[in-house]
Amino acid sequence: MLIYPHKAVFGWDGDNGIGDMLILDITDGKKTATCSFKEEYTELELQELFETKGRIVTVEDHEGIPRCNIRIIDIFETTFGNPDLRLVKGEGNGEDVKKFQEDHRHAWNQTVKDKKLTDDTLLIVELFELVEVAKLV
Repeated sequence: MLIYPHKAVFGWDGDNGIGDMLILDITDGKKTATCSFKEEYTELELQELFETKGRIVTVEDHEGIPRCNIRIIDIFETTFGNPDLRLVKGEGNGEDVKKFQEDHRHAWNQTVKDKKLTDDTLLIVELFELVEVAKLV
């Protein structure tokens, strides 16, 4: 598997396996989108992120091990209260916006305790397609 200069890391120390679960969802074809809080990005980070559209990105686990490559199809902004259905579907929730919101509220409340999540909270969305899965030995 080729390792690309653009990387996305899923997981962190003490995440109770969330990162590995998300990577498995990607490699199983269930997850084709990810999102995060817009306020967590600097202007430069947002610019660099938007430049990855159309490029192949290597997904690493929290230990820096490459797990797969994805191609970024689109990057856009949406709100938590009225999320774009491409995000909802890409996160594996079909068209069930309420389920998407419940799942993310639960996950984010466990990991990002100081964030106040409202309907107006802006999210940055990355839509992607799986290109290649790493062969782990």
